[in-house]
Amino acid sequence: MHEDIKAIQAEVEKHHGFIDNLRTEIRKVIVGQEYLIDRMLMALLADGHILLEGVPGLAKTLSIRTLCQAISVQFQRLQFTPDLLPADLIGTMVYSQADGNFRVKKGPVFSNMILADEINRAPAKVQSALLEAMQERQVTIGDTTYPLPQPFLVMATQNPIEQEGTYPLPEAQVDRFMFKLKVTYPTKAEELEILNRMTIGASYSADAIIKPEDILAARSVLNKIYVDDKVKEYIVDVVFATRNPEAYNLPIAELVEYGASPRATIYLTIASKAHAFLKGRGYITPDDVKSVGADVLRHRVIVSYEAEAEEVSSEDIVAKVFNEVEVP
Repeated sequence: MHEDIKAIQAEVEKHHGFIDNLRTEIRKVIVGQEYLIDRMLMALLADGHILLEGVPGLAKTLSIRTLCQAISVQFQRLQFTPDLLPADLIGTMVYSQADGNFRVKKGPVFSNMILADEINRAPAKVQSALLEAMQERQVTIGDTTYPLPQPFLVMATQNPIEQEGTYPLPEAQVDRFMFKLKVTYPTKAEELEILNRMTIGASYSADAIIKPEDILAARSVLNKIYVDDKVKEYIVDVVFATRNPEAYNLPIAELVEYGASPRATIYLTIASKAHAFLKGRGYITPDDVKSVGADVLRHRVIVSYEAEAEEVSSEDIVAKVFNEVEVP
């Protein structure tokens, strides 16, 4: 097994080189937001999607557009509105008067990276159409199914303010996102740098430094990253502690309505592998699991009315789980 880990480590080091170059290229445009940039890279490598919560003006659109420029892939920003239809997203059949036949007009979802801005402003049918494309990586128009391009990443945003006229995402649909991220304001130094950059009329853009094939090759290496049996048991214990806290001596049973789903176990493992890959390691440690734990679990633990009354959030529950579950 020791020799296997050494071989995996060699593969990771061989394919890891572009990560630092990508970060450097993105920093030409984006000031700060290291947390968001790292999570975008991890989701891209792990073939997952991101649900992002943050107030307007925090460079959410600019971040994903810059990442697309650096990887040389197609990008589409979709503004979700109450009058949006599924056909506006996935495409439809269009009648051609020239030959009397129907032809397929593909929608904007046929891009490598999608920014679904304010996803909770669109009705349930549109949300479902996007989430089905995310899950199946394909779209059916008429009687034909079309695969979506690879890599394919959706970053959906929710505005934590102005909740009037919104259609909240059901928990079962939110569960399909690998990460739910909360983006905060920049620091004072970062905001000063933003001021210096953005008020002199200069334009900033990233150069294409890698190809989509490099991402797909890195994914195949990421899948090989070694996970020890004890770390696997730790991941399962963390997820089970959200469902059956009494078994782990956690006095939070009355605060949890529903624990994390089996998808949480899968995503927690894959996200930990992506975190290890970013660090240049061919194996994952409990620290990798802890680093991504809140992002994977915060939208999968549903708190009870008692928790809401006591102002206990799902993040508080997840933090208690990680503090109490024994680390191997």
